[in-house]
Amino acid sequence: MKLKHYDVVVIGSGPAGEGAAMTAAKSGKKVAIVDRESEIGGGCVHWGTIPSKVLRHAIQRYDEFRNNPLFQTAIKYLDIEYPDLLRAAKDVVAKQVKLRRGFYERNDVRMVDGFASFIDPHTVEVTSSEGIKEKISGDHFVIAVGTSPWRPADIDFSHPRVLDSNTVLQLDETPGSITIYGAGVIGCEYASILRNLGCKLDLVNTRDKLLSFLDDEIIDALSYHLRDQGAILRHNEQYEKVEPRNDCVILHLKSGKRVRSDYLLWAQGRTGNTDGLGLEEVGCQVNSRKQIDVNEYYQTCVEHIYAVGDVVGFPGLASASYDQGRFAATHIVKGEHDRRLVEHIPAGIYTSPEISSVGPTERELTERQVPYEVGHALFRSLARAQIVNCPVGMLKILFHRETFEILGIHCFGYQAAEIVHIGQAIMSQSGTANDIRYFTDTTFNYPTMAEAYRVAALNGINRVKGR
Repeated sequence: MKLKHYDVVVIGSGPAGEGAAMTAAKSGKKVAIVDRESEIGGGCVHWGTIPSKVLRHAIQRYDEFRNNPLFQTAIKYLDIEYPDLLRAAKDVVAKQVKLRRGFYERNDVRMVDGFASFIDPHTVEVTSSEGIKEKISGDHFVIAVGTSPWRPADIDFSHPRVLDSNTVLQLDETPGSITIYGAGVIGCEYASILRNLGCKLDLVNTRDKLLSFLDDEIIDALSYHLRDQGAILRHNEQYEKVEPRNDCVILHLKSGKRVRSDYLLWAQGRTGNTDGLGLEEVGCQVNSRKQIDVNEYYQTCVEHIYAVGDVVGFPGLASASYDQGRFAATHIVKGEHDRRLVEHIPAGIYTSPEISSVGPTERELTERQVPYEVGHALFRSLARAQIVNCPVGMLKILFHRETFEILGIHCFGYQAAEIVHIGQAIMSQSGTANDIRYFTDTTFNYPTMAEAYRVAALNGINRVKGR
C-alpha cells in the first residue's frame, strides 16, 4: 500500500487538535487528524467539560425546583437518579460529535481512527482497535493528545468502588456516600454536583485551602457554601492507602483518620497521554507528568513537530487549547504568527454557585505593591438575582486607584462564567479605554445580571472619593 502523505497530521481531536486541523485546512493544507477513539471530540467532549457540565446543569435545575415554594407539592413526586442524568449527558455528547465530524467533512480533513506512534520524525504508524496498521507521513505534526486522570500504582482502579473523573461517568447508581480525594477544579465541581444530588460527601484536600489560585474572598465563599450544602472539608491531608471492600471504600490518611464511604472519587491531578507515542524515536522527552515542553510557537525539540493543549501543561483550559492549536497551525502555514494567548485568560469553575475570574487577585496585587481599590456588587441587591431566586454571589472589580484602569474581575454566583466576559472585554482595551468609569457611563438593560458592573463600579469609585 502506498504511504499516504499530508501537509499536516494532527494527533488528537479535542479542542487543541480541532483548532489546529481546521486552521490548517482552511489555509489550503492537506490535513489528516488521528484519534485513538472511534468518536472524535477528545476528553473535552467525552469525559471532561461537556458531560460534567451537563450533569451540573441538570442537577442545578432540579435543585432550583426543589427549593422553589411554587413547586414544593409537585417536586416530591419527581425522582431523579444519577444514571438518568448520565443519559442526558450522552445525548449532548452525541450532538457535539456529529457537529464536529461535519466540520472535518466539509473541509476535506481525513479522520483516522487509531493509536498513532512515531516511527521516525516524519512518519507515524496508526493502529486501529482491530489491530490494522497504517503508516502516515507528514511535513508537519501537531500533537494534541490531551491528558488522563493520574492513577497512582498503589491504588486499585479496577475495583468498581474506586473511580476517577472518567469512570465516574459510568456509575450505574446514585451513591449514598462518596469521598473525593483532591480538591482542585475537578474535585470541587464534582463535590457540588454530587452533594446537590443528596450524596453524603467528604472532600479531602492536600492543601490548606481550596483553589488557592483564586481570590481569597472567593475561596472563603466557596468553602462556606460547600459546608452549608453539607459537604465535609478536610484540609492538609495526605492519603496513606486506599482500601476497597465489597460494600465500601476506606481511605486511610496519614493523619490517622479513616474515611469510609460507598465510593472513592480520585481527583488528584492529570498526566499527559504520551505513553506509546514514540517520542523517543524523534528525540523528545516528557516531564514527570508526561507533558511535552514547547517554545513560544508551540514547537517541540523537533521544529516541524508541534504540541498544543493540555499535554503541554498550563493553562489546561479547553478555550485556551483551541487557540493554541490555531496559533501552531498559523505558524506552520505562514512560518510566523503574531498572536499569543491573551495575557489574562478567564477561568470558569462550575461549582454551585459558579465561579469565574480574570486578572490578578487582591493577594497578587498587594504583593506587587499596586495601589488598587475594590468595587463590590452583591447579587442579593440585584433585581434579576431576586427574580431568578439566586441571591448568593457577588461581582468584584479590582482597579487602579489613580488611573482607574481595571486590573481584575472576580465573580461568584449565578451566571458568573458568562458575566466575567463583559469585564474581560473592557480590560482588553488599551489606554484610557480600559477604565472602570465605562461601567458608570454605560446604560445596562434592567433587570439583568450585567447591571452588577454598574453597581460595583459606583461602589469602587465612591471608595476612592471617600464616600
